[in-house]
Amino acid sequence: MAGKRRGKGSSREQSPYAELMAGIRVVVSESIERIYNENCQNLGILTTTDFGLIERIRSGEPISLSEFTAGTDDITRQIIEYGGLFEFNMARLQGQVTLPAPRRTPRPMTLGEKIFARKWVIDAAEGRIGTDHAEPGEAGFFRADIRFSHEYVTPMAAIFFEQKLGADAKVLDPDSILFFRDHLTFLHKVMSQERIEQGLLAVANELEVKQREFSEKQGIRLYGEQQGHVMGSEAICHSKILEDYAEPGMLIIGTDSHTPHAGAVGALAFGVGTTAIFNSWITKDVRARIPPSFKVVVDGTLPANCTAKDLMLEILRPPYVRDGHAIGQIIEYAGPVVERLSVDERATMTNMAAEVGAFTGLVAADDRTVEFLIQERGMDPAWAKAMVADVHSDPGAEYVKVIEIDASRLRPMVALPGDPGNGLYIDELAEPVPIEIAYAGSCTAGKKEDMDMYARVFREARDRWGRGVHPDVKCYIQCGSTDVREYAREQGYLDLFRAIGAEFIEPGCGACIAAGPGITRSPDQVSVSSQNRNFPGRSGPGQLYLVSPYSVAASAVAGRVVGWEPGPRRPHPFSESSVPPTPPGAPR
Repeated sequence: MAGKRRGKGSSREQSPYAELMAGIRVVVSESIERIYNENCQNLGILTTTDFGLIERIRSGEPISLSEFTAGTDDITRQIIEYGGLFEFNMARLQGQVTLPAPRRTPRPMTLGEKIFARKWVIDAAEGRIGTDHAEPGEAGFFRADIRFSHEYVTPMAAIFFEQKLGADAKVLDPDSILFFRDHLTFLHKVMSQERIEQGLLAVANELEVKQREFSEKQGIRLYGEQQGHVMGSEAICHSKILEDYAEPGMLIIGTDSHTPHAGAVGALAFGVGTTAIFNSWITKDVRARIPPSFKVVVDGTLPANCTAKDLMLEILRPPYVRDGHAIGQIIEYAGPVVERLSVDERATMTNMAAEVGAFTGLVAADDRTVEFLIQERGMDPAWAKAMVADVHSDPGAEYVKVIEIDASRLRPMVALPGDPGNGLYIDELAEPVPIEIAYAGSCTAGKKEDMDMYARVFREARDRWGRGVHPDVKCYIQCGSTDVREYAREQGYLDLFRAIGAEFIEPGCGACIAAGPGITRSPDQVSVSSQNRNFPGRSGPGQLYLVSPYSVAASAVAGRVVGWEPGPRRPHPFSESSVPPTPPGAPR
């Protein structure tokens, strides 16, 4: 039995299997996180929000399976009745189960609905893919163009695969599967000696070994650790997917909540659990129920010192998002401001669909997408232009909600510790917030354009004012891939970062998941970061403020949380004597 949002966080992967092995067969909770719930269903664990079943189970009353399938779609019902997704899929691939057919009522579709329709597996046994129409609420299996996982999840999925199919079984189409060693590369730098002595670091390292051995055996491309004296990963998973693999109109699944990163080029990318990725290695498809879409339209002109990150902290504030109404929906970003954003900046917004609680985030493919495909991928211009055709929503498509934002009114934002939705303008802070750590990076803010932003602020501070990182601040800059690192090297940024007193860190997830340099060590430490979330304990026990790339660099120089103000105004460094007295009754 559990309380609200059972399975939220990384426990959604390990908990179901641990519970199964512990003999648990029924989980009762007030609300249940999507991927955790799917993992339970896929493993044969029954889940319910009906606490009335508890006494009936205790009394030994026979309980019908219909108590657990009521209100589910037809596919989920059958998976539960078959005792798991693997057992159901074996019957499906042999043509022994009946799946609901797509509705064929012509209607304007959103971009998400279009991609679902094009990837719908109509008949797995016969290999028929695609339909003309799809609408929210319909459930089916959908062909994945790319399937990826990282070392936190791959080993468990590999164990499932070998247990169910045998040690010599082969995955289907290994060329469209990718593995990543990115989450725990720097864990040894921050794990306490006590936990190391308990054997936890050794266990974490076993995950890397299992993933590497499975990838070699299956012939799957692994982006692993860098070789030689340089530490770090080759790339963060969803960073590399966008850099080199995602294409407009693709359907991409990955074992990370920030898989929607690839939505920046009009790909439908969403996170899945261990059991779903394991089954996709057998079937090359994924089960989903098409979510409704809502749209965020950004008009006006984005101020020079604001970024897509400021936009996202603003988008997290409306009641529709703040009160959880957007959970499980597709968020589509649109409007003149979004159309002018680069693909890197769009990726910040689609990445943070996870913080909205959305199923995924999307931006329609357009001329900006074509530029990205040509410049970053070396794609033939004619091919790139053809690729973006019709990767947009239809006129008249239905949205459950449209949120309009005037970017012209935006000012640099900050999310107060505890939740990315705790946003306010930095100039609304009741008093100065001195910092000890500035962390610039993560998948959300470790892209090429993010490096441009850090460098712009630091170069101005150095060249105009002779300033660098504040002496009371430890500043870390971490990129999302070795490609970004080499870009930063070519631009002279690495020399600049070193000169102003920042420490550059090789690619990896690191501080964002309390597994690398940049974390706080005590509850009273304060850090500022351009990463995507600041839930309690996310980056250590301290107080974490979320800001944009511009603002994290400016804060590192000032020694307190500030927004960047381009131009001739001299930044004032923080000192205790500069703190004005707090008026009686003012918030602290």
